[in-house]
Amino acid sequence: MPDSQPQPPSSSSNSPGSSGQSEPTGLLLSGARLTDGRTVDVRLGGGRIEAVGTAGSLAPGPARSGGARVDLSGYLLLPAPAEPHAHGDTALSADHDGPVPYDSDDVQRRATEAALLQLGHGATAVRAHVRVGDVQGLAALAAVLQARRSLCGLAELTAVAMPRVLTGVAGAEGLALLRDAAKMGASVLGGCPDLDPDPTGYAEAVLEVASEHGCPVDLHTDAVDPARLARLAAISGGMRPGVTLGPCAGLARLPAEAVTRVADQLAAAGVTVVCLPQGGCGSVDRRGTAPVRLLRAAGVRVAAGSGALRDLSNPVGRGDPLEAAYLLASRHGLRPEDAYDAVSTSARAALGLPEVRVEAGFPAELLAVRGDHLAGALSLAYSRIVVHRGRVVARTSAVREYCNSAATSELGLPRQGRGEVS
Repeated sequence: MPDSQPQPPSSSSNSPGSSGQSEPTGLLLSGARLTDGRTVDVRLGGGRIEAVGTAGSLAPGPARSGGARVDLSGYLLLPAPAEPHAHGDTALSADHDGPVPYDSDDVQRRATEAALLQLGHGATAVRAHVRVGDVQGLAALAAVLQARRSLCGLAELTAVAMPRVLTGVAGAEGLALLRDAAKMGASVLGGCPDLDPDPTGYAEAVLEVASEHGCPVDLHTDAVDPARLARLAAISGGMRPGVTLGPCAGLARLPAEAVTRVADQLAAAGVTVVCLPQGGCGSVDRRGTAPVRLLRAAGVRVAAGSGALRDLSNPVGRGDPLEAAYLLASRHGLRPEDAYDAVSTSARAALGLPEVRVEAGFPAELLAVRGDHLAGALSLAYSRIVVHRGRVVARTSAVREYCNSAATSELGLPRQGRGEVS
């Protein structure tokens, strides 16, 4: 069974330091399998992929610079996933009685632990939505931003400020808080227009403040009203650095003709949709997954996130991007390659991050999973090795053993053991 916590790499030259900010050193990933079937060596340096060659053709960086080698025989090497829809302030709060505690120290601890759990699954970048206003004011945001600083060098954690109301007399405070949040360091502005008396006015207010500060926008909506969604697409068109909507589960409950029209409008506006195949982050009656195949066919960029991570919305949420990809493939009919794209390339694009390929010159943001092809990795990917900025930052090992019997020895059943990756 998988370890309960990611295990740090054993090589001292690549283990995270106490500050998590040490400079990346030369690292050779040897004998890794790629999705095209090749077995290669991959040399990393300076946070990027320096070279990709046939197995056995490359050497680590100079020993004086801390060059080290990781044997990835039996592993599939992939671009690392990213998490485009997490909730840093409510994560890991399902066991609390009563309302979610918003004590700053508690929020910082839970946000940090949640990001590390997601890092262990492979997500080297996480976008965390954080409520501002009400009784907590900006305290929860400040705590998540502190968690972000403590994770520097291990994972990229960004915060989305989410005020409750932005229109009318009651919205004046929310607007002020939204501007203050941007000044504090919330790099994305968003919220839930569906909860405001004037949803379109809410979205317009967020877009206006985001434009003032040059921030991307990430809005929660169930997308049950096609006319409202069309207006949102219209006012989002051309917005830079971009607009993301999610989880849009209500689209799956609309007639196909209405969804097709909305999908065309979203595609024309350049809006990204983040779906949540693992269960969403709202009440049970609002759960579901957006019609990903229809949206993709219309040209909409579709990414997949995890949503709730063991909070009241989903007390068993795993925060595992590979599970999200597995569900897109098994339940929604996406090819394994397209399903993984939703949690990696498309998710990174939704977060405004550069593309990752296992090719020279690209960022060294990588995930190695035990297996020899992508479908098998999505089906049963327990053992994982995570690379961020060119160094191993997390490792999860699984051990499968069978008792001695003729059946196990004759069939040569697989055994995943510790110590196989140095």
